[in-house]
Amino acid sequence: MFTHAFPRAPLILGRTVHLRLIETTDLHLHLLPYDYYADRPMPGIGLSNAARLIDEARAEASNALLFDNGDFLQGTPLGDFMAHERGLDKGALHPVMAAMNALGFDAITLGNHEFNYGLEFLMKTLAGARFPVVSANLLTGAGAKGRKTLVAPYALLDRELLDESGQPHPIRLGVIGLAPPQIVDWDRHILEGRVQALDMVEAARRWLPEMREAGADVILALAHTGIGPSRHSEGMENATLPLARLDGIDALMTGHSHLLFPSPLFAALPEVDINAGTIAGKPTVMGGCWGAHIGVIDLEMRREGGQWQVLKSRSETRSLPSPEVESPAPARIGARSAPAGPIQVIRAVTEAHEAALAAIRRPVGMTEQPLHTFFAHLTGGAALALVAEAQRAFISERLIDPGLRSLPVLSASAPFKAGGRGGPLGYTDVPAGPLALRHIADLYTFPNAFAALRVTGAEVLEWLERSAAAFNRIRPGSRDTLLRNPEVPGYSFEVIDAIDVTYDLSQPARYDAKGALIDWKSRRVVQALFQGQPVEWKDEFILCTNSFRASGAGCFAGAEREKLVFGGETLTRDILRQHVARQGSLRILPRGNLRFAPMGSTAAIFETGPAARAHLTEIASFAPQERGLTRAGFLRLRVSLSAAK
Repeated sequence: MFTHAFPRAPLILGRTVHLRLIETTDLHLHLLPYDYYADRPMPGIGLSNAARLIDEARAEASNALLFDNGDFLQGTPLGDFMAHERGLDKGALHPVMAAMNALGFDAITLGNHEFNYGLEFLMKTLAGARFPVVSANLLTGAGAKGRKTLVAPYALLDRELLDESGQPHPIRLGVIGLAPPQIVDWDRHILEGRVQALDMVEAARRWLPEMREAGADVILALAHTGIGPSRHSEGMENATLPLARLDGIDALMTGHSHLLFPSPLFAALPEVDINAGTIAGKPTVMGGCWGAHIGVIDLEMRREGGQWQVLKSRSETRSLPSPEVESPAPARIGARSAPAGPIQVIRAVTEAHEAALAAIRRPVGMTEQPLHTFFAHLTGGAALALVAEAQRAFISERLIDPGLRSLPVLSASAPFKAGGRGGPLGYTDVPAGPLALRHIADLYTFPNAFAALRVTGAEVLEWLERSAAAFNRIRPGSRDTLLRNPEVPGYSFEVIDAIDVTYDLSQPARYDAKGALIDWKSRRVVQALFQGQPVEWKDEFILCTNSFRASGAGCFAGAEREKLVFGGETLTRDILRQHVARQGSLRILPRGNLRFAPMGSTAAIFETGPAARAHLTEIASFAPQERGLTRAGFLRLRVSLSAAK
């Protein structure tokens, strides 16, 4: 039974036992506080940063267990180096496993990005784990009971918990893992025919009774899923609320969306108590991303009649103070000495880190102009145009069918690094001059495979309408409406090279942030030209994109299996690298334009990185006016929408 939250003060246990559960999530291979793209330290992130928080959290409690909630394998050039250059042959240990082993994780689960480098690489990585890896809804085939899971569906951890007097009490903690079923779509080119995925709620229902029968006293769900709709629907991506309602789950660790829980962001949702840190009465935590935070769940329990009961709970997230602020000594409750976690992580990963740095500093080519994404939502820009150019050149050399070769080629690209949750430093920013491998990774951050679709003009127009969801509606005559919709990540805003598009932002969005049609009458695309002629519904094109988008992710029109004319495992990043190497010195001229329909006496607020100040001449037609910095550190620009751009 879950009654109320712990006070912030140390617990008075009496005959009860205090169990602390600690979470890291969405590390994305940020093991050290380092920005590989900028090739400089980045304080405040990394598993070594989280290790200090873990040390302190462990030192405060007699009984503490440590878990990771997935998306640990991909996200930095270190991951690309390990997967594509060094490899894991002859039993080599991946640095993330070395670091987790050193910190003494008790169990981990899988996230969607674990599969980006292929199933074989993932399994080689997991072979080095000295702890259970669990996932209950990812299957490899029929197997016994019709459900052979990729890894163990759950783990039973037998521990002895010490009460305040130091007396031991045995407990069996059940840990079940769950991941978004969309994994098999997002990495279809890797997983098709090899991995299947069940709905998370349905999978949990299947396994929870068996866990209880096997003696689990308390069950923790490691659910790599966000906090989304209250009502369960088959195959939903963000299923925390329906999972929390399941009988048998006692506590949940969540992630995937890179947010924090408890947080006021979720205060209005049904069955959510941000003060108690519970969802549907269950203690729940979401520990952010990149090692900048950890999640902590405290359970106060008593064993009566041979069964454990949870009496109270507290959930919180923790982060380190800014570097100039000294951290106070932690309070201790029956504390035991904790290892020097940051030092252990550093020792475990330093060699791989230095080898990766040497690799990403290798020269590839030259650029005569800066390549950045500071104004991608205003102008598209050279960074996106370069990716589009590389994709178009690649497919043009490989289309053999005469019926396909005769079709015009379009190329879609998105600003993967465009602020948002990445913060004011989360932009691609490549200066003019030599291009190294780290710059290629900065221009294209995800290890997506290349794909090409055969689409109609109608689908191109809908693709552009879907991208227009990235903008808020602007009332004519207004001055300070935020231009970008913060709910739409950069990777869901696509610019189609070779199309001149004009958006009318006075109109409501046709699609919502996730790509669902919300207003079938609305049209923001008032003009779309190809080679000076309007795109007609019956026109046909080859559209270059990536495996993630071609699988249907983001709900873009025409992004479906039947439309695929070229797939495979060639990474877009490799295509970009080879293109840059062939060109020598780059001078990029976008083939299309992004414009906004003029609204008299109208302006909007555009937020970007402070480093954009060095490039304001590129958006001179918007007459940008600096309006200071936000609390998060973004540069606020008032941009004019009074004239066609």
